[in-house]
Amino acid sequence: IIAILYSSGIRNNELLNLKIKDIDSQRMLIRVELGKGKKSRDTILANKTLNILRDYFTTSYPKPQKYIIETPSVSGEKYSATSVLNVVKKAASLAGITKNVSPHTLRHSFATHLLEDGVNLKLIQQLLGHSNINTTMVYLHLATTDSAVASPFDLIENQS
Repeated sequence: IIAILYSSGIRNNELLNLKIKDIDSQRMLIRVELGKGKKSRDTILANKTLNILRDYFTTSYPKPQKYIIETPSVSGEKYSATSVLNVVKKAASLAGITKNVSPHTLRHSFATHLLEDGVNLKLIQQLLGHSNINTTMVYLHLATTDSAVASPFDLIENQS
């Protein structure tokens, strides 16, 4: 859950609606169908996230049937927003983070880290699914130059 949120910048609701078919490992993209404002878009799929997902699909029981994250007790049923929030808060606590953290914090971090790595603001706007560049600028506090885009999750040194 955390890897997907941070490495792709998708919203919590977009994660909950993410289907298995939305993962394109050939093009290394995640398809967000009907995100906020009923708009669809593609965002990046990090290599590390793909590896985590592959491991998850080979070891999870029961195996997800439709959605990437499903309720363990009912096959094919979406995970809840409250459960995702609890996962994020527990992970933050285990990491010693005392600030209030939410799934949206990971989206903000995705955008900020891409900008700090030199990714063009217009590309970040596209990845986040913002219609207006001013909405993207709220996330980001500085301007920078172009560079090749990679998920910030893949830039972290060999951490598991």
